[in-house]
Amino acid sequence: MKYIVILCDGAADTPVPELGNKTPLEVAKKPNIDLLASMGEMGMVTTVPENLPPGSDVANLAVFGYDPQKYYTGRSPLEALSMGVHLELTDTTFRTNLVTLSEDEPYEEKTMVDYSSDEITTEESTQLIKAVNDALKTNEYEFFSGISYRHLLVWHNKENKFSLTPPHDISDRKVTEHLPKDETLLTLMKKSYDVLKDHPVNLARKERGLRPANSIWIWGNGTKPNLATYADLYGIKGTVVSAVDLIKGIGTGAGLEIVDVIGATGNVHTNFDGKKDAAIKALRSGSDFLYVHLEAPDEAGHRHEIENKVKAIELIDQKIVAPILDALRQDGEEFSMLIMPDHPTPLAIKTHTSDPVPYIIYKSGTATQGCPTSYTEANAKKTGITIEHGYTLMEKLLGR
Repeated sequence: MKYIVILCDGAADTPVPELGNKTPLEVAKKPNIDLLASMGEMGMVTTVPENLPPGSDVANLAVFGYDPQKYYTGRSPLEALSMGVHLELTDTTFRTNLVTLSEDEPYEEKTMVDYSSDEITTEESTQLIKAVNDALKTNEYEFFSGISYRHLLVWHNKENKFSLTPPHDISDRKVTEHLPKDETLLTLMKKSYDVLKDHPVNLARKERGLRPANSIWIWGNGTKPNLATYADLYGIKGTVVSAVDLIKGIGTGAGLEIVDVIGATGNVHTNFDGKKDAAIKALRSGSDFLYVHLEAPDEAGHRHEIENKVKAIELIDQKIVAPILDALRQDGEEFSMLIMPDHPTPLAIKTHTSDPVPYIIYKSGTATQGCPTSYTEANAKKTGITIEHGYTLMEKLLGR
């Protein structure tokens, strides 16, 4: 038996006026996913407990089968696992975005123009984080480069007592009320602006009409996690296919194989074919479990890109779900497939919510053709099936 998760990050939404008061899931053409919805189980699941932030870290831990109340120690330490950064139990880690701030002075009066600096390339961002680290690193803290705009700060021997704001929560807003209260973190952010604003990489970006990555933004603090492996929990081995360090980090902690796909960006222009090929290769190479994470709907939601959010869902159906189903059937494999978002990322507010999300579980061989239906938030609610604790969904998928 093969077990597959297709995680459509942030795909759930609320009705959008520009889409005729329909959601992207209602508008998107996704015949393969809709067929599975007709033949499998569809319902609603809560992935984010009320007392935890509605981020991809908490939500994906739950989808992976880990109770966030027990295992969640912050976002950035999971990303550190993926990046191969060694952590001590006394370290505190922070996600460090490369962002575009307005040129208003002083720093406290700037506006969050873009939390991703026009989704800066990894090649460019690596140079910028190196410049920040060269200028600001001490024996206490240092910076590590990640993918695109997503990077890491480690503060050694520091207690994790910080309340920090994700930059994607304050798009187009003044940063004044959202800056770190900790003087050290605020100073690092201010000094980074001086390091980055006239860096050759940013000058070249401005010449090409792109937004400069002119500051770091520190958030997502946490401490070293301790996840039980899938081998210990379920007696299976598996593979994770994703473009983002957070998901790779959870997979690393779970003892799963991590596949790096060339051209996997995490947006609508990601290498869907490369992800599909990596997924099918993993299944044919002995993996019992496969977790394919697609970030594109979430990025479109954060950026209020309505057409791209619909397009991202359609591409997932066409370029990921359809070929994986074809490969499984060609190989005569019995399988169980879970399709769902981790959380909603409504276009109206450009950030995450903790509302329940629709899911499908389809099991080959046992599912029968039901009434034709489509995979949408409203249809999932109509089934009356609700799962209160998202982390229990994995055992349902695995038939435990």
